[in-house]
Order: sequence, then C-alpha cells, then structure tokens
Amino acid sequence: MKLTPSKINTFNFFKLPAVFLTGVRVKTIDDNSCTVKVKHRWINQNPFKSMFWAVQGMAAELTTGALVLMKIRASGKKVSMLVSNNNASFTKKATGRITFSCNDGHLIDEALRKTIATGDGQTFWMQSIGTNKEGIVVSTFNFEWSVRVKK
Repeated sequence: MKLTPSKINTFNFFKLPAVFLTGVRVKTIDDNSCTVKVKHRWINQNPFKSMFWAVQGMAAELTTGALVLMKIRASGKKVSMLVSNNNASFTKKATGRITFSCNDGHLIDEALRKTIATGDGQTFWMQSIGTNKEGIVVSTFNFEWSVRVKK
C-alpha cells in the first residue's frame, strides 16, 4: 500500500489527534522528500503570539518519520523505528503558514539495508527545515532515527 498525504492525515486524525487538532498536515511525500504545512492559529500558539515550539516539532518530526515509515513498508520487512535523539534551533517567530521540508529520504536506504542484512540496529540523522511564506527559515530540527529488524 502506497503512503499518500491523505492516508497519513487520516491516520493522524485517529491515532495522533494532537497533530491533527493543531493543524499539522502532510502535503507531499515521495521517495526522498516530505512536506508538511501548519498554520499559526489560536490552538497552537504560545504566549508570545507565535507557534508553540512543540507544534513545530510535531510537524518537523512528521516529515522525517513519514519517510522512514514509507521506506520500511517498501522493504517488506518488520522493522521498528524510534527517534533516539533530536535537537532544534529557532531563528525567527513562526507566524502565518509554516512549511516543513525534509529531503533526506536517501539516508534511510543504507540503514535499512544494513539492519536487514545484519539484524543490528542502525541510526541516522535527518533534518527538517521550517520556512515561512517569505521563504525565511524559522526553525531547523534534526532527528536521530534508530531502526532495527524485529525478531
């Protein structure tokens, strides 16, 4: 089954309601990239009238996690996935519509190949960059993913 933005957003509605209620939506996904958009609204703001950092984190993680999930499904193997580490930097207030993009899908392939071949867990870092409508970077998130074949 191919992962599509609609399928991911429906899954989020039922299984990750905080993501859905705060307005985080997958817009595009392919083998190497994923784009998620979220609009600054009352429900996802902080006291400083910008988007709460955790909402930005959910959107950023979704861009990376959706790619990992898609690659695992394509492998046909049972592989567990987990964020083992992350960090972020914030460079401008997040107001208006923020677009998070990850273009690191190619990094997943080698880790999956190694864990399937050896059974050992593998880790890799992926980056998601959030930009406002002017194209200015508002935040950058890095996620260290861990994958391991299930026994």
